[in-house]
Amino acid sequence: MNDVAIFWMQILTSVFVFGIVAVWYVRPYLTTLARSSALILLLFVHVPRYVGMTLLVAGMVDPRLPTEFRSSAAYGDLLEAALALACIFALRSNWRLAIPLVWITNTWGFADLLNGVRGVLQLNVPSYNLSTFWYVYTFYAPLVIVSHLMIFWVLIKSKSWKK
Repeated sequence: MNDVAIFWMQILTSVFVFGIVAVWYVRPYLTTLARSSALILLLFVHVPRYVGMTLLVAGMVDPRLPTEFRSSAAYGDLLEAALALACIFALRSNWRLAIPLVWITNTWGFADLLNGVRGVLQLNVPSYNLSTFWYVYTFYAPLVIVSHLMIFWVLIKSKSWKK
């Protein structure tokens, strides 16, 4: 099996496994919490997205990986991390605009992630030397995908959710 096939197999396996954990364990637990508390737990998954800035550190990944891709991924992730943290504070403080901010943040973060996947496919990113950043793509990004979907689920189910 070549590197590219291994990369995609690892991502799909991670999404599958995190999806099972989310459906079997996380979702039932979240339904016992107030909506804000459930969202806060899911948003904490996104706060470490500042790790994406590693793409801009000299020598960490293949320098042949296009700068536009690395910058877009790094700054997009940094913005999502900051927005997720702002949402956590807004929810904990019961701000009136907390839920709309979560909608904006999650929509932005999911769109940024989809844009990153598009770039990964277009550039065939696993063919570059990703060094330890390989784990971000194959382990952390799938967790982020599942978390985004769960946040959308909580937001959509919010009419029936405990306040």
